[in-house]
Amino acid sequence: MPEKSAPNKSKSAMKRVRQDKVKALKNKSAKNAIKTLTKKVEAEVASKNSDSAKTALEKVVSAIDRAARKGVIHRNTASRKISNLTKRVNSMLPSEAA
Repeated sequence: MPEKSAPNKSKSAMKRVRQDKVKALKNKSAKNAIKTLTKKVEAEVASKNSDSAKTALEKVVSAIDRAARKGVIHRNTASRKISNLTKRVNSMLPSEAA
């Protein structure tokens, strides 16, 4: 019985595969950056270092917003992540009693 040959792929299909590989690498890079920055914020909160926690929070918020704008993560996911991290940072700051 003769072997089946691989199906012929159109030029557009091959191009789409190439484009998908590039997009997947960019998306993975953005997600890894978000995870790394998030861990830095959590480490600063754990060490009770409020100034560096604030600066780390600004960086991660920027990265999350950028990823959401580009469609790497959903906008609701971005909002949830930002909200949770902001709550953690604000919980360690002294509350302003009026």
